[in-house]
Amino acid sequence: MADTLSSSTTPADVVEAAGHPVGGGEIKPGYDPRLTNADLAPLRRQTWGSYNIFAFWMSDVHSVGGYVTAGSLFALGLSSWQVLISLVAGITIVYFFCNLVAKPSQVTGVPYPVINRAAFGVLGANVPAVIRGLIAVAWYGIQTYLASAALDVVLLKLFPSLMPYADVDQYGFLGLPLLGWCSYALLWVLQAAVFWTGMETIRKFIDFCGPAVYVVMFLLTGYLIWKAGWGEINLSLGEVRYSGASAIPVMLGAIALVVSYFSGPMLNFGDFSRYGRSFGAVKRGNLLGLPVNFLVFSILVVVTASLTLPVFGELITDPVTTVSRIDSTFAIVLGALTFTIATIGINIVANFISPAFDFSNVSPQRISWRAGGMIAAVGSVLITPWNLYNNPEVIHYTLETLGAFIGPLFGVLIADYYLVRKQTVVVDDMFTMGPEGRYWYRRGYHPPAIIATAVGATVAMVPVLWTGGPGMHTTAQYSWFIGCGLGFAGYLALTTKLRARAH
Repeated sequence: MADTLSSSTTPADVVEAAGHPVGGGEIKPGYDPRLTNADLAPLRRQTWGSYNIFAFWMSDVHSVGGYVTAGSLFALGLSSWQVLISLVAGITIVYFFCNLVAKPSQVTGVPYPVINRAAFGVLGANVPAVIRGLIAVAWYGIQTYLASAALDVVLLKLFPSLMPYADVDQYGFLGLPLLGWCSYALLWVLQAAVFWTGMETIRKFIDFCGPAVYVVMFLLTGYLIWKAGWGEINLSLGEVRYSGASAIPVMLGAIALVVSYFSGPMLNFGDFSRYGRSFGAVKRGNLLGLPVNFLVFSILVVVTASLTLPVFGELITDPVTTVSRIDSTFAIVLGALTFTIATIGINIVANFISPAFDFSNVSPQRISWRAGGMIAAVGSVLITPWNLYNNPEVIHYTLETLGAFIGPLFGVLIADYYLVRKQTVVVDDMFTMGPEGRYWYRRGYHPPAIIATAVGATVAMVPVLWTGGPGMHTTAQYSWFIGCGLGFAGYLALTTKLRARAH
């Protein structure tokens, strides 16, 4: 008899219902090998507590990219209280949506691509898996490049004679200098080594990364306050240009930016919530890691950035650059290495684990979780991410395209699990290849999910590509929300119509 799991099911019930002994993941008899491997099968044991989820979000937030993104909001022309309201509103939306995504995977113990089989069909689930996987590959490369740039700062400080090798005109290949290639290769190997050891090592690694950045950030803040004095702290990094009603559109844009920045890990958060020992533990970890942690980190960001003006004579929003200006080799090495390690942490949790599951889902028999991750790692080099990152126009298109495609996938998943399935999923049928499985649909594909995704992404991409149209530049900021709303509504409408026909 198929195992039916609902939102009221506890992790222990999941283990018992799935018939797994205590331990790691295990394939049940009757699971089709074309849909199953040990990495995708329901977990036998879920052990992560609130701190592990909290540390996951600390690793995701505490990076060079997170620092620059939070700091940039204070330079939009808003007052400090308006920015803080925008940050809290944006991260609260992320918190709410992450809880929605977390539940189906935590209850069933399966990763993001597998839970999508209920909505897209057992084969159609490869559509969201490949989309999310390819996006993660691009960001994996960019984050590795950012970490390598931080490492370059350390190397040049310790060994000034390497300076010629940091010049792309003297020793460059495909837009990256020789020193950059060496740093990138080293971090590429280190990340692959951490990933290869498995999820338990990754859990321990991210448990360390997030708090480590907090220590360095507080030390950096203390140093800058010591140099400049408390009176130099200014929570507004730029000129206040908006007030009253004129500030509302800018604040909404800032909220949308926060949601878009977290849209990737938010979509595949089920890859991590599946390890949570209870849904309550996951929610507590999300509360600490998102609204609480993000607000504290953002305040630290703006304080340190504002103090760079009186201390160094210019506004610096890159923490690695700030650290490099300190008159202490030890401080520079400690700070830059910490930010390097932190960026490795976010890269593994946000951009390595996701494509590992996604690509494994495409062909479970041939591609294991480790093989899927290595496919992503190799792809991250081939796209030469340093060229992407150094082109602001490409980054602009990348962020908004990310939102346009991820939004519909999120909308379909939430609509299916909460409104269509009523939080009830038949676990066995997600691993069944044949008409007897309720997620087989039409030869393994569920047309409503694919159509809703295609329509949502296409419409959301219009303002991204049609930048010269009236109001398109502003509209493009909300590509995630447009895609999500259309995917959600389109899927509900199409499934309702199909069910009406069936009756």
